[in-house]
Amino acid sequence: MERQEPKIYIIGAGISGLIAATVLEQSGFSPVILEASDRVGGRVKTDIVQGYQLDHGFQVVLTAYPAAQKYLDFKALELQKFLPGAAIFKNGNQKVLGDPLRDMTLLFPTLFSGIGTFSDKLLTLKLNRELNKKSLLALFSEEEQTTLSYLKGLGFSKEMIADFFMPFFSGIFLENKLDTPSSMFKFVYKMFGEGYAALPKAGIGAIPQQLSEKLTRTTFKFNTKVKAIKDTQIELGDGAQLESDFTIVATEASPLISRLRNQKTLWKSCYTLYFEVEKRVIHKALIGLIPNQGSVINNIFYHTSLKTNTTSNKELLSVSVIDNQNLTDKALIEKVELELKEYCNIEDTSFLKLYHIPAALPNLDHLRYEMTPSETRLTSSIFLAGDTQLNGSLNAAMISGERAALAVIETISGTILS
Repeated sequence: MERQEPKIYIIGAGISGLIAATVLEQSGFSPVILEASDRVGGRVKTDIVQGYQLDHGFQVVLTAYPAAQKYLDFKALELQKFLPGAAIFKNGNQKVLGDPLRDMTLLFPTLFSGIGTFSDKLLTLKLNRELNKKSLLALFSEEEQTTLSYLKGLGFSKEMIADFFMPFFSGIFLENKLDTPSSMFKFVYKMFGEGYAALPKAGIGAIPQQLSEKLTRTTFKFNTKVKAIKDTQIELGDGAQLESDFTIVATEASPLISRLRNQKTLWKSCYTLYFEVEKRVIHKALIGLIPNQGSVINNIFYHTSLKTNTTSNKELLSVSVIDNQNLTDKALIEKVELELKEYCNIEDTSFLKLYHIPAALPNLDHLRYEMTPSETRLTSSIFLAGDTQLNGSLNAAMISGERAALAVIETISGTILS
């Protein structure tokens, strides 16, 4: 008698869930993905609004991410690379700071930017070399401190920290005090140094789209909300019950599993506002930083400085806000427009859309780079995935999804997989 294939359900069609499905398919299984929304992607999505590609939050893929290299077809995504640097708006002037070793056009602007001392520039080169020598696992095993104390300990000047590190990494970590553990800073800095920040030509949402289109044995059930998971039973929002042999929870697990109710993940939020403007004030593919402690704007970027699938006669500007200073959406839009004019000399903005992303990044204390498949196992039939298991990154989402799928395969086959 032929053995029946086990029923494997994946909760959530975000990056982690899609990778879990990919790995299961590679071993001949046919999982079912239950997704509460109407499409794949989770937090990684792109909308088309008035002919522009609007990502849900200012997101990039770092091409040095090992898991991204393993699972994504960069060529098919037509990745558009950012220049390795930033345009810094300070005292009414725009200064460019970048890595001239990787792009020679940044040499003279960086040397004469007035951002940081000569010693700061030497320290940057030294930091690049030091992190380049270390493995990613090693970076996460070193003694933890805050990113701010780590940078101070390296000897960077107050001005360099305030003008570059603070606004640049606040935009990545979604907190403006650089309290994020130093392991995460070292990881991200190393990834920036070994590759590029990039966006797919069709927007960040092209990443989950590519992953889902490669799946041939997976069944998607969209607009299907899961209410609770208990052992091998999944209760849906409409009261329906599903029987599952194995369940991979690739979303926030605490509301779904009773024993995890008191282990709710804390999240960092952010706001992204999009504007249509007549012309660019940053003429290269550089992120713009505003190192002013009182401003609501953290960073700006002209998405039309990169090639996109959509075309327009005007420019698309995104503005990232970490702390909305308790302003209403209307007041926030007005304050952003005032600051764009005051700090960046950007006028004639036409507001397109505001995204408030309450769960943009998990706020984790104990960060890890890696995990074994067995560490994803909650019970004999329930497994946990998602960047909440490791660190807040696309790379971590992929690793955890892979490990959860391998744990299910191990359990089915009765063998330990490396």
